[in-house]
Amino acid sequence: MATTVGRVKGPNEDVESSLTNDDPALVDAFPEELPSWHGYIEWQNYPERRKKAHDILAAYKDKFTPIPEFQLKPLPETNPILVGHRWKEYHAVLGPTLKDIPAESWALVQKEKAADMVHVLDFPYNGEPPRDKLMQGKITPNKYHFVRNHGGIPTIDKAAFKLNIGGLVNKPQTLTLADLQDPNKFEPVEVTVTLQCSGTRRIEQIHEYPGDGDELINAPWGEGAIGTARYRGVSLKKVLKYCGGMKDNARHIEFLGADTYFKKLEVYNYAVSVPRRKVEAVDEVLLAWEMNGEPLPAIHGAPLRMVVTGFIGARSCKWVYQINVLDEPSHGPVQRKEYLYYGPQTGKQNVQFSNGFSIQEMPVSSAIMTPKDREVVVHQGEIEITGWAYSGGGRWIERVDVSADGGHIWYQCKPDDMTEKHYHAWRLWKITLPLHAEGWLELCVRAFDNACNTQPTFVRSTWNWDLHVTSSAHRIKIYSVNASHEDTARRLRELKENGDSLEPITRPLMFHIESDEHYNEIVKKHPREPEE
Repeated sequence: MATTVGRVKGPNEDVESSLTNDDPALVDAFPEELPSWHGYIEWQNYPERRKKAHDILAAYKDKFTPIPEFQLKPLPETNPILVGHRWKEYHAVLGPTLKDIPAESWALVQKEKAADMVHVLDFPYNGEPPRDKLMQGKITPNKYHFVRNHGGIPTIDKAAFKLNIGGLVNKPQTLTLADLQDPNKFEPVEVTVTLQCSGTRRIEQIHEYPGDGDELINAPWGEGAIGTARYRGVSLKKVLKYCGGMKDNARHIEFLGADTYFKKLEVYNYAVSVPRRKVEAVDEVLLAWEMNGEPLPAIHGAPLRMVVTGFIGARSCKWVYQINVLDEPSHGPVQRKEYLYYGPQTGKQNVQFSNGFSIQEMPVSSAIMTPKDREVVVHQGEIEITGWAYSGGGRWIERVDVSADGGHIWYQCKPDDMTEKHYHAWRLWKITLPLHAEGWLELCVRAFDNACNTQPTFVRSTWNWDLHVTSSAHRIKIYSVNASHEDTARRLRELKENGDSLEPITRPLMFHIESDEHYNEIVKKHPREPEE
């Protein structure tokens, strides 16, 4: 049976291409083995299935679309910014079970996310909200919550859902969603949680010092790969207690997701793990089925997902169907070979998975959301700046400082101008700064959490080959126009009278900026050269 790679046209791309695979055995090679679990193929338990998939991918290796260069060259001014041709092609050459997943996933993006989302990568879908929508309130609406997916979006009927719990537990269990939602078995809890991708603000590292591309594009995230929601579910600690508790040699808890994940021409189910000590904290790891008072959207992991508070978003596995209690971290590549933090002397020339450390808790971080970078700001001697600040690991933001001169003089946000504190959520902030100077200025923000942790001063301090955790003080440049200055106020009036504009700031004005009479008067009063 032939399979065809269906492409969404890329930026400035006029011609669509396709790959075909005529092997009729692919119809049954990679089956959806559970009824009403569309898009789920079990890879972990079938090494022969994984090998067959690898052999097919390896045979097509030289035909796949090359990984796009987007770090040493300008990003496309399109939405989607990047198009995942290679990952669509992976799905297509593996046959009919997988070939339609990219198109179906994109349809879910269109259905469940707002029309003005910034599509950083169309497949696997990575998207963040416009900055004004992110700053509307402490809770991020579902349609504007960022999404970082590693594969296609499975659609699983909640009535057919089951969760297997095994490994180093005393009583392995299979639970339905109804079991988990039964208050006679488990007490439901609600927790306000900020989830943040470890790639948030990656664009700053990319602009300054490019890094790894890898098999899955390191998406050029801005400041919006973060969101806050109120999740409803049950504590994993209590579910494991229901399973008779963990055995003494248990050290890590692994989560498997139903999505199909590719790395280096190998295929997997998404798999990550967290340490036992994290799960044993009350309500810090949830099995969640509700998000902001609504059933969990498909794109966010329905019918059930993990919510791991204070850790990088990658640990909050979506479409979770298997939990394994282990004596060591998960062997999945997402756990062992990705989300690693490397030192500044590590790069393509010498990097190994073993010389980075695994990123778990999020460090303190913050961002300026308004004004935006390179904005022309007209003001009367003061400007309002808004943004967010967050710290992981159960720490909360105590203080936010903002500077209008690159970090020499700092002003502290007032407590009344910050949202309330949560153990596991961000604080939004605003501040009005006095601003006398005009021209290009550098605004920056730094936050302090309750452990007095703060942010490194410059992005170079946080650069790492995998481009994770841009936790330095966030810096943007604005062009300041202080209308309280007499000369500036006059120019603004002239612009209005002549139907002209300050923007773009680089465009010459189309009228004479000074009369000959005024020029001669000033030069006569203040000669250009000395008289003697």
